[in-house]
Amino acid sequence: MKVGVVGGSGYAGGEILRLLMRHPEAEMMAVTSRRFAGDYLYNIHPNLRGVTNLKFTPHEVSQIINKVDQVFLATPHGVSKDFVSEYIDAGVKVIDLSADFRLKDPEAYPKWYAFEHPHPEMLEKAVYGLPELHRDEIKNADHVACAGCMSGASILALAPIVKTGLVDTSKIAIDVKIGSSGGGTSPTPASHHPERFGGLRPYKVVGHRHIAEIDQELSLATGTNIRVGFTPHSVNMARGILTTSHLWLNEPIRDSNIWKAYRGAYGEEPFIRLVKSKKGLYQLPDPRVVVGTNNVDIGFMLDKHVNRLVVFSAIDNIVKGAAGQAVQCFNVMLGVSEKTGLDLVGMH
Repeated sequence: MKVGVVGGSGYAGGEILRLLMRHPEAEMMAVTSRRFAGDYLYNIHPNLRGVTNLKFTPHEVSQIINKVDQVFLATPHGVSKDFVSEYIDAGVKVIDLSADFRLKDPEAYPKWYAFEHPHPEMLEKAVYGLPELHRDEIKNADHVACAGCMSGASILALAPIVKTGLVDTSKIAIDVKIGSSGGGTSPTPASHHPERFGGLRPYKVVGHRHIAEIDQELSLATGTNIRVGFTPHSVNMARGILTTSHLWLNEPIRDSNIWKAYRGAYGEEPFIRLVKSKKGLYQLPDPRVVVGTNNVDIGFMLDKHVNRLVVFSAIDNIVKGAAGQAVQCFNVMLGVSEKTGLDLVGMH
């Protein structure tokens, strides 16, 4: 499959390149960047030195559509909405890592992203890019809208549980810790790593835009109207996300009830690992051990003192939270093993 990457100079774009350069079913034909057009990819992504001699080119849809069968969009939010239709109309399949087509309700965009969506008719056709929940739809999709990093980690942690009837779905609180790479390659005073180093800072404590995706997908999974509380924190690491979700039980339950829910939902999933051990240091999910992989580690604890269930999930925000998820969707669309190009072991 001849592929291209639009917006290939950022962290997610660079990770897509890292994964696809060794993917046996992909041939990289074009990588765009307005800022670095004319530069070798390895000048921006030094890990690609000796891997490719491709150069960044300007983004011109008319030029890209003649070179590729499929395109990955790693552009900032609010950019891809203006040109996605050109690719789809030309028969080029699109995997979009931005938020421009994640939400089904066009009225949600002014609320969460501060713009009126110019193509509301395309929102319903775009498939939400979590294969664990939407695999059959992704198989035949022309347009996949990948999940946000924190929202995807939260949704995968909670979807099997909210469907059981064991928890009160009117009271769900999600606490998220995320590394500095989530802020992208253009630092602000808030995202600049020296400002994060040695600290743990809550930000966007209420009203974070990822809430919209979590509400949408959990409501879809249960057939009910779910609203969650969600608060992220910037922490002293470069990569990784840890979600800690608090749910209150409708009745006393045992660990076996929770195991059954997760194994029933994810027993055959290639990238989801259930982590709840009685031995070792890493008895519950920790982002440190999934860095560089497409894995999602999920664990839980029951708190009988207040009738509470605590659920944890850990991912690499740039892999499973962005580029790895996109490549996994690519594999689903191709009909090859989802582990193709993603059979990676984490570092420790």
